[in-house]
Amino acid sequence: QVQLVESGGGLVQPGGSLRLSCTVSGFTFSSYGMAWVRRSPGKEFEWVSDINAGGGEVILYKASVRGRFTISRDNARNTLYLEMNSLTPEDTAVYYCVREVNWLTFDSWGQGTQVTVSS
Repeated sequence: QVQLVESGGGLVQPGGSLRLSCTVSGFTFSSYGMAWVRRSPGKEFEWVSDINAGGGEVILYKASVRGRFTISRDNARNTLYLEMNSLTPEDTAVYYCVREVNWLTFDSWGQGTQVTVSS
């Protein structure tokens, strides 16, 4: 069955960095667009970034993370990444790796990984 497993979250100070990973199984990873979404305490789910299927030539970011976050994919390793730099407390959230079947339409989710930015 389809599985998405995130890792790499944790506690980091403001200005710090983290790299999230999402290893998938049960489907042909290279055939699907993938995305990261997050949910901060008391808030709705929020799309963060998107990468297209195949070579990942088309990448989109939420405005507030553009220039700080980098999404990438390694199809040989069935893994999606999110490099996060210059983190702020507003980035505190549970981050989810999702499989995208259409623009902002997701049919499979990982369990999430907690990112906490605090001094």
